Amino acid sequence: MKTTILTLAFAAASFAAVAQSQPTAGSPAAPAAQAPADAYTAMMAATIAEQDAAPLAVLPATIAKLERAASAKPADWLPRYYQARAYVKMGFAAKDGDEKEKFLDQAQTALDQAQKLPSADKAEVLVLQAYLYQARIQVSPMTRGPVFTGRVHEALEQALSLSPNNPRALLVLGNDFYFRPKMFGGGAEVARPYYEKARQSFATFKPATVLSPSWGEKTVTAFLQQIAAEAAGGTAATK
Repeated sequence: MKTTILTLAFAAASFAAVAQSQPTAGSPAAPAAQAPADAYTAMMAATIAEQDAAPLAVLPATIAKLERAASAKPADWLPRYYQARAYVKMGFAAKDGDEKEKFLDQAQTALDQAQKLPSADKAEVLVLQAYLYQARIQVSPMTRGPVFTGRVHEALEQALSLSPNNPRALLVLGNDFYFRPKMFGGGAEVARPYYEKARQSFATFKPATVLSPSWGEKTVTAFLQQIAAEAAGGTAATK
């Protein structure tokens, strides 16, 4: 059991590190979208791109910009969604458990605010909720793993029922299996089909608007490359 818990802790840290590599606006991985049509959209697009590309130290500044956006358009769910995403990133990166908890509590508050708005994309909110739960596990894997792993799957099942080909839901589900010990039904080969399906979905999935969530494609590519490298290494080792 101790080995399993240590594996989960390492997995959460590894997932956080890989998840930092997201497509930025204008990169080949970013989906094509119509140019921003107004000052609010332009500001939000620039802030989202900054959140994707900037180091963690800059995330509080993007959160402040999103707070102003939420005040300007309180019916728009996206400022609160991206605030939550920034706090989750900060929670994964924090070293101290209390600091992680603080960031994740702030993420939950922002995500709850987004979820309550009629304009919210429920599937995307649920995917980010599952991602937040994975960060909760990292705070105390031994006590939280049994509780929050079930919540991760529940959120992702709901998300996929609403958006069956959502690439971010498939990515987070793939990560759950990738980092789960083989004795509990996990491992790279179990995760691979979810990553491959996510990659295929990214090729066709069209965000509802220029500001809608589009993150995750580079992370899927990174995991597939990692799985391929691990398989090649295992094959070489058996020769």
